Amino acid sequence: MEAMPTPITRRYPPEHFINRELSLLAFNRRVLAQAADERVPLLERLRFLCIVSSNMDEFFEIRVAGLKEQMKLGSQTLTTDGLSAEEAYRRIALEAHALIAEQYALLNDVILPKLRAEGIVFLRRSEWTQEQRAWIRDYFIGELMPMLTPIGLDPAHPFPRVLNKSLNFAIELSGHDDFGRSGGAAIVQAPRALPRVIALPRKLTGVDFGSVFLSSIMHEHVHELFPGMQITGCHQFRVTRNSDLWVDDEEVKNLRTTIQGELPQRHFGDAVRLEIPDNCSPLVGDFLLQQFGLEREDLYQVPGPVNLVRLISVPDQVDRPDLKYPPFQPGLPKVLTKRSDIFAAMRKQDILLHHPFQSFNPVVQMLEQAADDPQVAAIKMTLYRTGSDSVLLDHLLRAAQHGKEVTVVVELMARFDEEANLNIAGQLEDVGAHVVYGVFGYKTHAKLLTVLRREEEGYRRYIHLGTGNYHPRTTRFYTDFGLMTCDPEIGADVAEVFKQITGMGRAADLKHLWRAPFTLHSNIIACIKAETEAAKAGRQGRVIAKMNALLDPETIEALYEASQAGVEIDLVVRGVCALRPGVKGLSDNIRVRSIIGRFLEHHRIFYFHADGEEKLYLSSADWMERNFFRRIEVAFPVLEKKLKQRVIKEGLRPYLADNSQAWEMESDGQYRPLRAKRGLAFSAQDMLLAEMAAAVV
Repeated sequence: MEAMPTPITRRYPPEHFINRELSLLAFNRRVLAQAADERVPLLERLRFLCIVSSNMDEFFEIRVAGLKEQMKLGSQTLTTDGLSAEEAYRRIALEAHALIAEQYALLNDVILPKLRAEGIVFLRRSEWTQEQRAWIRDYFIGELMPMLTPIGLDPAHPFPRVLNKSLNFAIELSGHDDFGRSGGAAIVQAPRALPRVIALPRKLTGVDFGSVFLSSIMHEHVHELFPGMQITGCHQFRVTRNSDLWVDDEEVKNLRTTIQGELPQRHFGDAVRLEIPDNCSPLVGDFLLQQFGLEREDLYQVPGPVNLVRLISVPDQVDRPDLKYPPFQPGLPKVLTKRSDIFAAMRKQDILLHHPFQSFNPVVQMLEQAADDPQVAAIKMTLYRTGSDSVLLDHLLRAAQHGKEVTVVVELMARFDEEANLNIAGQLEDVGAHVVYGVFGYKTHAKLLTVLRREEEGYRRYIHLGTGNYHPRTTRFYTDFGLMTCDPEIGADVAEVFKQITGMGRAADLKHLWRAPFTLHSNIIACIKAETEAAKAGRQGRVIAKMNALLDPETIEALYEASQAGVEIDLVVRGVCALRPGVKGLSDNIRVRSIIGRFLEHHRIFYFHADGEEKLYLSSADWMERNFFRRIEVAFPVLEKKLKQRVIKEGLRPYLADNSQAWEMESDGQYRPLRAKRGLAFSAQDMLLAEMAAAVV
C-alpha cells in the first residue's frame, strides 16, 4: 500500500486557478437562471428560487464562516488563487449581495405576479377582506399566540440567544406597563414548528391557493402580545451562524458522545449574516448588527420574507400538475423485469442502474430479500445519508432481528445529517447490529453494500457499488449510477475495504477498486499522465470526466500539462471548478461545462482512452483534496463491455451534446448558457427520460 501523499509546491501561478467561493456563487447563479427560465414550469421556478436560498444558507454557514474564522485568527494563508481571507471575503460579499438582490427582484417582479395570474396568491395585509381578517385573527389566537413568548429587553431580560436561521421579530414599543417599565424594544421568536405559509380556505379567497405569510400575521397581531403598549415598529430578522462541527482529534474519547454534545451548539455558533426587510429602520438594523457582532457588509436587507427556503413547500401544497414537471415512472433493466429474485438476476449478469431514470427499488429489494433469505449469513453496508425514515433501515433492522450478522458503517460527521445518523446508529445497536463509525478523522463517503450468501459451492458475495447515497428519496431527483455484481474479484476488494474500515492493520492491495486516501488520487494522476505521454508520442490522448466539483490543485496541474501535450479533455462539472479552460498555451484543449436541469447531476464518471482500452471508473468522489485525502472513497470499474458502453452512451455523450441545459465555462471563470442556434435543442436529461423511464432497457 502506498504512503499518504505530502503537500507539493504548485507548478502554476495563482492566476491560473479560480476562487472556490466565487465559483460556488457562480453555480448558484446558474441555479437562479433556472428560476428565470420561462421553459421551466412555474411552480418549479419557485422551487429553484428556494433552492438558491437553501444553497446560500449553507454557503454562509460553512464557507463564509470558515473565511471569517481565518480572519479572526489572523491567518496569512492564501487561497489557491492567491487571495487572502480578507480579500476573498470582500469579493464574495459584493457578489452575494448582487445575487440575492437579483433573486428577490425575480421573485417580486416575475414569479409572484405569474403565480397570482394562475390563482396562486400570497395575500398582502392591505388586500385582506373582513372575512379573511376574522379567519386570520382566529388562527393567530388559536394556533400562534399560545406558542409565542415575547421577551422585553431590559436589565432583567438581556437579548436572547437566537437560533441559527430562525424567524424572529424585533419590536419597537412605547408607553408603560403595569410595573412602570417604559417601552423600548422586545424580541419575539417564531417557533420552528410553525409553518411560514398558511393556506386559507378556498371559500375565503376564491382562488386555487390563497395564503398568507406567517410574518404578515405577526405584523398584524403583534400588539396582542403587548397589551396596553403601542407598537411603533415590527421588523422580521434572521441570523445565519457558523454551523460547521469541530471535533478535537486529541481530546475526543467517544465520537458518538462527542457529536451528541456538540450538535446543540450548532444553533448558536458565531453569527455570519443578518437578514432584515428593506423597510427596517436603520436604528433597528444597527442595533441587531451590534448584538450579533457583525459589520455592515454582513447585513442583507431584502424586499420580502427573510427566509425564502420555507416557500419550497408551496409547490407540493398546490394541486396544479400543469405548473410542475410531468411525473414519470422509473424504468428497470430487462433482466429485472423477468426475475423477481435479485440474487438470481445478479448471478446471470452484472446490473447497471441509472437513477432517477431507472428505479432504485432493486437496491431496496436486494436488502429486503437478504433480510428474509435463510441462505444469507451477513450484510455489510456504509450509510452516509439515508433519511431517518428510510425503508433500507427497516430491512437492516429486520435482518439483524433474524439473526444475520449485520455491520453498518454510519458516518456521524455527514454534514447536517449528524442527528439523523445518530438516531439510525441507536436503532441498529438496539437490535444487535454491529455499528462502527469508520476511521476517526476520515469521513466514510464510499457507497458500498455486500451480502454474503451460502450457496452450494460456498459463500458468494453480492455487491452494490454506487456514486450516490443510499437515500430512496434523493434517488428520485439525483442522477447516479449503481452497479450490482457478484464478480468474485470485486467482492474480494469490497471485503478488504470493509475490513480496513472496521478493523485495524494494513489491508491487502486491491485488484480493481481505487481507494482514498491511498490509491485513488495517484491512480487518477497516473491515468492523466498516461494520456499525456500518449499524446506526446503522437497517439490519441483523451480524458472525459464528470463530477460535482474540481478543486484539487495537483489534478488541475496534471490536466493543464495534458492539454499542452495535445490531450483532448472534456469536463462536466456541475458545481465549483477551480480550473481555467481555454487559456492559450495553458488549457487550449480543455472544455468545461455544467448541466443544470430538472435533476441534480450527481454521478462521477472518469474516462481515459488508454490506447483504446477505454478505462472507465464510477465513483462517489469528486476531484477535491478532501475526497482524495480526508475521506474513505472508492472508484470502481465497469468491467462488462456492454455496461461500459452504456455508461459512455448515457452518462457522458449526451452531456457533451447538450445545448439546452448546459453552461460553458470561459477562461475568466464566467459561464455562458449554450442554446441551440440552428436545429433542435437537445437536453441530456430529457433524452434519458424519454429513452429509459417506464421502459425496458
